[in-house]
Amino acid sequence: MSNTLTTKLTSFSDLSAEEAAALDAVCNDTFTVKGRDLIRVGDRPEQVFLVLNGWACRYKDLPDGKRQILAYLIPGDLCDPHIFIFEQMDHSIRAIGEARVAAIPKQVILDLTERYPALARGLWWSALVDEAVSREWLVNVAQRDSYTRMAHLFCEIWLRMCQVKLTTGGTFDLPLTQEQLGDTLGITPVHVNRVLQRLRAEGLVTTRDRRMTIHDVDALKAAAEFDPRYLHLDARAAA
Repeated sequence: MSNTLTTKLTSFSDLSAEEAAALDAVCNDTFTVKGRDLIRVGDRPEQVFLVLNGWACRYKDLPDGKRQILAYLIPGDLCDPHIFIFEQMDHSIRAIGEARVAAIPKQVILDLTERYPALARGLWWSALVDEAVSREWLVNVAQRDSYTRMAHLFCEIWLRMCQVKLTTGGTFDLPLTQEQLGDTLGITPVHVNRVLQRLRAEGLVTTRDRRMTIHDVDALKAAAEFDPRYLHLDARAAA
């Protein structure tokens, strides 16, 4: 069975059987991590981590104890495939709950990109989408109100989970606490609860057992003023 990275990159372009097998082969060295850091600020990583199951997040801690979550890594996401170009990490990456992760030596990544140009393009595309998501998150926190930014986040996560075929209709895993949502959106956990209650009261979403169901995707997109172009989900057609 192919891994979720293969599924993700296939949404960008058709991979040959050899290319797909090469991607699957790099996932032999796997381990399970629960609620702890994969990479810390100041580390000099010699390998790249691929999330196969579960979630992780990028984050930075501030001297006053506050935390800002910078991105969520879902199945199929690589933790900075080009990070070994830098000498040190400038942020940390932590598993959210339990996650299964593949550790890929940096030389393997280099060999893959040199041998398979289509994979190299796919990895660059993935990295560029990550940058686009970061820009959208900046707009979200800086310019949108708390209701709109939360709805926007849920639309984004649903579409990203659709891309790797991990949704059932409008239902998908959402293993986030209200505190983590607050650290993402720049609001307090109490305010997170109020906004969630409003979204539920309007019949847009429900949450249960660390899963979310979006009952009306179009209505949630309207509430979020959501434009999915930054996710570049139509990259296959453009290519």
